[in-house]
Amino acid sequence: MSPTWSAALAWRMRRQLLDPVGTESVAGVVRRLGAVPAMPDAAAELAVRVRRRRSRAGEVARALADGRIIKTFAFRGATHLLTPEDGGVYLAVRGASRMWELPSWQSHYGLAPPDWPPLCEAVGEALADGPLTRDELGAAVTARPRFAHLGFAFADGAGTLLKPLAWQGVMSFGPSRDGRATFQRLDRNPRWAGLPDLDEAGPRAVEAYFRAYGPATPDHVRYWLGEGLGAGRKRIGSWIAGLGERLAPVDIEGTATYVLREDLPELAAARATNAVRLLPGYDQWVLGPGTADARIVPPARRTPVSRQANLVTVGGVVSGTWTLTDGRVVISWFTEASRPAPEDLAEEVARVAMILEDGMG
Repeated sequence: MSPTWSAALAWRMRRQLLDPVGTESVAGVVRRLGAVPAMPDAAAELAVRVRRRRSRAGEVARALADGRIIKTFAFRGATHLLTPEDGGVYLAVRGASRMWELPSWQSHYGLAPPDWPPLCEAVGEALADGPLTRDELGAAVTARPRFAHLGFAFADGAGTLLKPLAWQGVMSFGPSRDGRATFQRLDRNPRWAGLPDLDEAGPRAVEAYFRAYGPATPDHVRYWLGEGLGAGRKRIGSWIAGLGERLAPVDIEGTATYVLREDLPELAAARATNAVRLLPGYDQWVLGPGTADARIVPPARRTPVSRQANLVTVGGVVSGTWTLTDGRVVISWFTEASRPAPEDLAEEVARVAMILEDGMG
């Protein structure tokens, strides 16, 4: 018997620690999702805390300070939380296009492909004694005659050149200093596993996606790993094909999807849920499959979701938005959405209100 989409979303909620809420550590939550958008800080912490039965304010910041998670430029050039053990997989995939070698980049920055290894070395040496702000890093790098022309690339508001340095595993964000971002060497984190070869990283990233965001179509995978100058459709298609018999086709209400074969029994046993969850804007629940996935985000409601509204989901479907007004959680339901049982809603509102009252670090 083929599962319904309601059952499939219930299974995915379990995989993403939303129903039931999980008991994983902060790093465990990040690892399960693959990546968690890191900005703004409060939303990042709420995304982690709503997936944990017990949590404390500031726990994401503490995990960053301890090196149990890292903050770096990842998908679509935005900042994300990753684990140091698995983060290299996603950075390798993100940098697969080697966009810094495009003619437009060479012309704009005055850097040819052979200049990049020495630039990475210069950045690593500049960060050898600890984290630096953008200005400090820029001053250290441009003190070298070969890179003296790059001062504009380290100016306020100019962060594009920093992203390939992150994708190549040279650096990540360090602790803020007086409200200013700093950067630090990734290889000083003892948990950092390095950048695997792309031929290893790609299949690992695809497998992790199906594990957390399945049942999924190849287009879902291409969206998450390829959109925004990522790995490219052809390469991602080869990684999916390379999983071979490890992937099992599943027809869900006429849509051809795939899951890892080992997950088939659990998916088959899944039953639809009416669980209600309050999520922050840009939560991975919607960003992983994409806001264009009509099974999760009603097409007519894509605009507020894409503008970082806080989300109310019922059975995994975005059914409204919520705000914190005068210390109270206020919900605005979509007119077409199904409503949860009052007691289920009250329980979730109380749970999230307790997290918010505790503080977000």
